[in-house]
Amino acid sequence: MQRSAGVLLHPTSLPSMHGIGDIGPGAHAYIRWLSEAGAKWWQILPLCPPGPGFSPYSAVSTFAGSPWLVSPEALVEDDLLSASDIDSPPDFPEGSLNIGAASAWKSRLLRLSWERFRDSDDCRLQEAFETFKQQDGWWLEDFGLFAALKEHHHGKSWLDWSLPLVHREPEALAEAAKALKDEIAYHKFCQFLFFRQWSRLKAVAVEHGVSILGDVPIFVALDSADVWAHPELFLLDENRRPTVVAGVPPDYFSETGQLWGNPLYDWERHAKDGYAWWIARTLHTLDLVDAVRLDHFRGFCAFWEVSASETTAVVGRWVPGPGRALFDALQGAIGSLPMVAEDLGEITPDVLELRRNLGLPGMAVLHFAFGPEPRSTFIPYKLQRDLVIYTGTHDNNTTIGWYSEDATDEERDLVRRYTASGGSDINWQMIDLAMASVADMAIIPHQDLVGLGAEARMNTPSVAEGNWTFRLSQEMLDRSIAARFRNLVETFGRSG
Repeated sequence: MQRSAGVLLHPTSLPSMHGIGDIGPGAHAYIRWLSEAGAKWWQILPLCPPGPGFSPYSAVSTFAGSPWLVSPEALVEDDLLSASDIDSPPDFPEGSLNIGAASAWKSRLLRLSWERFRDSDDCRLQEAFETFKQQDGWWLEDFGLFAALKEHHHGKSWLDWSLPLVHREPEALAEAAKALKDEIAYHKFCQFLFFRQWSRLKAVAVEHGVSILGDVPIFVALDSADVWAHPELFLLDENRRPTVVAGVPPDYFSETGQLWGNPLYDWERHAKDGYAWWIARTLHTLDLVDAVRLDHFRGFCAFWEVSASETTAVVGRWVPGPGRALFDALQGAIGSLPMVAEDLGEITPDVLELRRNLGLPGMAVLHFAFGPEPRSTFIPYKLQRDLVIYTGTHDNNTTIGWYSEDATDEERDLVRRYTASGGSDINWQMIDLAMASVADMAIIPHQDLVGLGAEARMNTPSVAEGNWTFRLSQEMLDRSIAARFRNLVETFGRSG
């Protein structure tokens, strides 16, 4: 991994007149801004359709793209919408995402573009759609039917559908596919739009020398096309309900742990077919991005198993994961492992051994570096090269929010002494530390580049509501911010 720097920002946080950032002109402009800033990496969160609470980490499919990221302006370019269709959006708030209003507006535009497409005589677009359906049918068929059935059932979990559908009885599936034919085609079309627009964005990134660091959550949501279509890969009972679920025990994020509720994998079943599902998932993701952050890397060594009847993650047990066998299978299929291991939290020696044996960089977070005693391994003088250093991640407060609200008096004192500062401009003081560190890659949340407080936090773990709503205003892409970041890139040799 070359010495380099990048910025963390999910596409939903980009400026847009449509209430939510997307992968159209705003994303293209952001890549140009990153290039001007000297950033070699753009780190994003999962691109999948978000689940409850709009979380990209509880997606309804690990293979599909979020339709809310589809750009209306790009639909105009493809003659699927007219300029007048998009020039009078609702009065969306600036700086935050009103999920209900934005998704309703985007849904209206997507439906209208589908109608235009069906009436279109553009053979090239029709042929491109057919090619997409053929190439991606291995996951698209299940997802299209799942999405149509979920809409037909007014958003209810697939576990609350009729038993023949829950158990995927062939006759019931065939009947549903026939009855919901048009709706299935619509959802496939939305996926076609997403992947078509993403390929254009990726080309812009390549042109400007910006690589994209994606995100692969270790677990998938229970209410997803993945679990519905492949129940044999998960630890479910005869009613297709999980017997045990995923989480993490109490740590510095939460006193009661984090009860994620995701179904756990039947790793023995995965091993029997050579981890085919994981290989397909990884290859599919790497078609979209240049490298991936493996969320909760520790879970591949051992995962925290909690009974499905528990209400917190306090009571559970560590169960061995697939370990090296999974990554050997991935390496055999991919040829290399362009991955970053998220190894935060209480990490045991076997986790570090696996990461280092695989040659994967780990993560370090400066917000966790300044506890007085014992000194954290994240404090800059203890860092090693095979790391990605962050001021904070999407799960942390902003640096100003952390310093003013979360840090202890002892932590604030050590930060001031370490940076030889009075604590003013603390966001840039911490950015300086990250950029100057020996860590091979430094990633800075855009909120810290701007100097925003706790109101701009992206996610608070274990809090179900109010997350994922941060958005940039156009002023937060000022060229002076890019110039200041580029100066640090050049000063500390992070030009890649």
